[in-house]
Amino acid sequence: MKFKYLADVAIADIAFEAYGKNLNEVFENSAYAFFDMTCNPKTIKNKIKKIINLKEKDEKNLLYNFLSELIFLKDSKQLIFNKVKVLIKDNKLKAVLYGDKIDYEKQELRNDIKAVTMHLFNIVKIKSGYKATVVVDI
Repeated sequence: MKFKYLADVAIADIAFEAYGKNLNEVFENSAYAFFDMTCNPKTIKNKIKKIINLKEKDEKNLLYNFLSELIFLKDSKQLIFNKVKVLIKDNKLKAVLYGDKIDYEKQELRNDIKAVTMHLFNIVKIKSGYKATVVVDI
């Protein structure tokens, strides 16, 4: 299981847990949960490639800023994605995203995410790798 939605966490928010064998994978699966919340990924064509580079003091801030960057790209550039590859080393992230401009007629859009919240936000090492808990405001 890559991610799962958490019920009954908040009324105007959506919460999820993402899992991964390593940091790269938990960041990718967090992005896939984000993509799934915003649209039906099957309706997005991979016409645009976007690279994100970030550096932070720790994994928690790195994940928060990565997801916030996805919101920024959606809001400012009208970009949505359905594929991602993440590489993390020494608290530096490089993500390659594939997607398209928002097209209200051809894409199945779902939720308009406004922000990543700090409510329950966490990334922890678990027996099988990593788990991220994220709540987004819609």
